[in-house]
Amino acid sequence: MSDLRNKIIEILKQRDPNDTEFIQAVQEVIPSVSKVLEKHPEFDTLKIMERMIEPERVVTFRVAWKDDQGEVQVNRGYRVQMNSAIGPYKGGLRFHPSVNISILKFLAFEQIFKNALTNLPMGGGKGGSDFDPKGKSDNEIMRFCFAFMQELFRHLGDFTDVPAGDIGVGSREIGYLFGMYKKLQNKFTGIITGKGEDWGGSVIRPEATGYGLIYFASNMLEVKDDSIKDKKCLVSGAGNVAQFAIEKIIALGGIPISISDSSGYIIDKDGIDTAKLDFIKKLKNEKRGRIKEYADKYPESEYHETKKDQDFNPLWKVKASCVFPCATQNEINEQDAKNLVSNEIILLAEGANMPCSTKAIEILQDSKVLYAPGKSSNAGGVAVSGLEMSQNRQGVYMDRDEVDQQLKNIMKDIHDECLKTAEAYGVPGNYLEGANIFAFSKVARAMQAQGVV
Repeated sequence: MSDLRNKIIEILKQRDPNDTEFIQAVQEVIPSVSKVLEKHPEFDTLKIMERMIEPERVVTFRVAWKDDQGEVQVNRGYRVQMNSAIGPYKGGLRFHPSVNISILKFLAFEQIFKNALTNLPMGGGKGGSDFDPKGKSDNEIMRFCFAFMQELFRHLGDFTDVPAGDIGVGSREIGYLFGMYKKLQNKFTGIITGKGEDWGGSVIRPEATGYGLIYFASNMLEVKDDSIKDKKCLVSGAGNVAQFAIEKIIALGGIPISISDSSGYIIDKDGIDTAKLDFIKKLKNEKRGRIKEYADKYPESEYHETKKDQDFNPLWKVKASCVFPCATQNEINEQDAKNLVSNEIILLAEGANMPCSTKAIEILQDSKVLYAPGKSSNAGGVAVSGLEMSQNRQGVYMDRDEVDQQLKNIMKDIHDECLKTAEAYGVPGNYLEGANIFAFSKVARAMQAQGVV
């Protein structure tokens, strides 16, 4: 393993020494990949891993648009088309000031594995812009989305690259992006997923990542003859993933006690019930307010402001049984993981992409905590996106119960494949190794079959 690790990291550091997030994501899979290469040296001969860490294509472009004052603004747009061995590139668009090429390459690399786990024909990609939707008017966001798509459209196609939403790209942005694509191409096609139900979208797409996360966690607990019922749950984030994870926790009898945004976090020891969740949805989705307003509405709860100079997040010191980080990458560091383990959590399933640092994952893996990596546990969103692609191509649409059942089945299949693969490779119960090995092997076989291209 050390030889492979050194070789791959040396390649990355020579080519892209500042891509820290991408390097971290690659490092995380190397132990698993090493196990596969021991059984399949032909993959090493074909340099599968070396090819997998190099994007097939990276597009960078200028996005010029006018704000409401008539001032010209300039942002940078990206699309990383990472791997198309098992299907067209598939992965979200993220609009956030933190967006850079390293973050998008890490997300696209993770997407290769996540999409392979669904057993749907989708490759890995990711894109976005350093544009910040916060504080912008609807007209400003529309003008930006139009300008963004006027460049991106030439790189998309329903059998080439099908993006979706991500942080900063919700139903409003998807609508504007799709509208401009339709105008430019003069055709109505399933070029982007997350569309409205009335114009080609799939039911349950907004809920899918959060629902799928809890379905996956429930499968993990079921293996231990346990369930989420009556368990206190910590959830971070306040977007779709967090909101619908909380909704499904409530439905299954669990007790969600937290929610957060970039300004701070809420602890509600009485539990967030359906009425409180409805308030959160209205606050974040319609008013675009801050989570602090929850404490004003429900004074029995506690609001804690985020302090950026702390070496740990106090949210992860709160006593609970199940933990669902749904905010952003590296939100749980080494000290946070130690705090969680000392509080005797029984499960941590990632709702965000790579929310745990490398050291945090090691601590969780060394403990008795059931740990699920995001590439397996948060695959519900892209799974339903894949179903939306299929529905668009066929022109036949499923109802809510059908999609929900398909989502449950896919998350159960991913769970079972992770466990079965981990067992076959001598690491029983290790969801991280199982997910990495299964996904890498599937993509590697496809790359082998298609030759050195």
